[in-house]
Amino acid sequence: MPSFTVFKGHESGNPVKSTTTKPDELTGDYVRLRVTASGVCGTDLHYRKADMVLGHEGVGVVEEVGPGARFLKKGDRVGWGYEVDSCGHCLECLQGTETFCSERVMYAGGNLDQGSFASHGIWREAFLHKIPDSMSDIVAAPMQCGGATVFSALDGIKSSDTVGIIGIGGLGHLAIQFAAKMGCRVVVLSGSERKREEAMRLGAHEFIATKGDTQLSISTPIDRLLVTAAAPPNWDLLLPILAPRAGIYPLTVNTGNFEIPYLTLILNGITVVGSLVATRGLHRRMLDFAALHQIEPILETFPMTEEKIKEAMDKLDRGEMNYRAVLVPE
Repeated sequence: MPSFTVFKGHESGNPVKSTTTKPDELTGDYVRLRVTASGVCGTDLHYRKADMVLGHEGVGVVEEVGPGARFLKKGDRVGWGYEVDSCGHCLECLQGTETFCSERVMYAGGNLDQGSFASHGIWREAFLHKIPDSMSDIVAAPMQCGGATVFSALDGIKSSDTVGIIGIGGLGHLAIQFAAKMGCRVVVLSGSERKREEAMRLGAHEFIATKGDTQLSISTPIDRLLVTAAAPPNWDLLLPILAPRAGIYPLTVNTGNFEIPYLTLILNGITVVGSLVATRGLHRRMLDFAALHQIEPILETFPMTEEKIKEAMDKLDRGEMNYRAVLVPE
């Protein structure tokens, strides 16, 4: 059986180098690939003490395909994200919303013996996505979850809409670029003025520093608000700048409660949308859109070693990462 190098979570919080083995022969549409880059996502921090292989923003090169694989071949560059399997037969799968399949397999919910913090992986062809030729591996890695997540939240947006983005971090800086390239007016809300210049350079049309304010002034009410900041926002401050029937999309993973003023929600027809990771269809559209419009994450690279993975995760945990981290095998 082939043995792969993997990096697992540990009760100490420090990733440890290990191995995992897989069958000699591939079955069905399974594909063996060599990992060339892996993003480090905020979700990985939640599992750094778990007994599982870390990472779900993977990019790699196909080395072998199973007998049921029809579309990939040796040498293809592919990526995968948070979801790696579903039943394929339920109504959710048949209508292209397989992220809600009752048998879905997502990061930390299955395949715990492999991930993107690894030398290799074996995944279903149906959940692998070809990387556009113009997109490098290190650019593609954070797009597999970070890019796909914000793109999914912008699905169905109109170019005449105003998009508000709270937080300019790993998700927020990608959301600014996508929304701007979709033709929307982009309003960025941040605690301080520190990232104003960068937000405008990424495509924002308006920047509002909220710290210390008791009332916000905005040129155009917000139709869709993407919440990408780690801390819950001050809804009493934000709700008055939302347009009637606006949508709120919380994107950061938080195990606490989501609380919002009840009456304002009702009187203004506000909706709160649970936006999960992108479906496969949206994922592939996201990659093509990003390649066409040259949307790229701002990132830092780290060698894929125990020491450097810990360094990257610690830096991300402290909020000091320059947007996204990417691990590159030695």
